[in-house]
Amino acid sequence: MEMNGEYRIPANRETVWQALNDPDVLRACIPGCRELERTSDTSFAATVRAKVGPVSATFTGEVQLEDIDPPAGYRIQGEGKGGVAGFAKGGATVRLAEDGEETVLTYDADAKVGGKLAQIGSRLIAGTARKLADQFFGNFAEHVAPGSGGAATE
Repeated sequence: MEMNGEYRIPANRETVWQALNDPDVLRACIPGCRELERTSDTSFAATVRAKVGPVSATFTGEVQLEDIDPPAGYRIQGEGKGGVAGFAKGGATVRLAEDGEETVLTYDADAKVGGKLAQIGSRLIAGTARKLADQFFGNFAEHVAPGSGGAATE
């Protein structure tokens, strides 16, 4: 499954970059995040509760940051295991571009799922993934620039 999006955040690129690398900000913005801890300069351990259709599970996993180019962006790779629900793994390239006083955040993501999750169907999984991405970026924009509401651009 592949997904991409673009969000306009009313804050400068350096502020957005700092927030994208702050575990406290990420923990507050990731839907269902129970724990998020930096384990090295380029990795995090996470526990996230998610529901996809009839399958609800707590996923634990590791996330690595690669191709780090501050404050322009990075590649994030990760894998999570949800017990009998299955697994999810994938990554995303996140880019930040200045546009006046704002930052345009774009991402291209890819993901694979297995176990019970794979039996649900790609349309439901893709819809849930899009919803979670929109929730994350809306939360993130609101955290970085309170009152902004996180405007997704088409």
